[in-house]
Amino acid sequence: MKTIIFGNSGSGKSTLSKRLAQKHSAAHLDLDTLAWLPTSPPTRAPLESSIDKINEFIQSHSDWVIEGCYGDLIKPITEQCQHLVFIDLNVETCKANAKARPWEPHKYPSKAAQDENLDMLLAWIEDYDTRDDVFSKVAHTKLFETFTGNKVRLESNQQSRAFSFN
Repeated sequence: MKTIIFGNSGSGKSTLSKRLAQKHSAAHLDLDTLAWLPTSPPTRAPLESSIDKINEFIQSHSDWVIEGCYGDLIKPITEQCQHLVFIDLNVETCKANAKARPWEPHKYPSKAAQDENLDMLLAWIEDYDTRDDVFSKVAHTKLFETFTGNKVRLESNQQSRAFSFN
């Protein structure tokens, strides 16, 4: 299994990725862990550096699930995947998911620290349909539509919860 899962923040990428990785004994990579430098405020790591780390991960694992919202990191690795999954939920559903998300210890030192960023995250999610950057719905839709391999678009939490590879 070589799968890329992408979509808006709060769409359920991490939940689905972890479930599929566990079910198929595949390695899991959250692109948030390598896309940013440990600075305050956070700044993006150089694109080439992030892509090198992704390729090292891919080369180190025969089966993997990679997830994130970074169109500029996903596009260069699509040729190496077997399945592309676009979680394309509406903004209100993504915001509700973000409000209900469990603590992500690989991103935040505590649940309180994570919750301190919630207003910023909700504003980020809200702009998904109107942004024109590599994190936008426009970029994600183009990535999905131009991919010629096996792909699926999930449009509800119910579809994401039910989704599985046999």
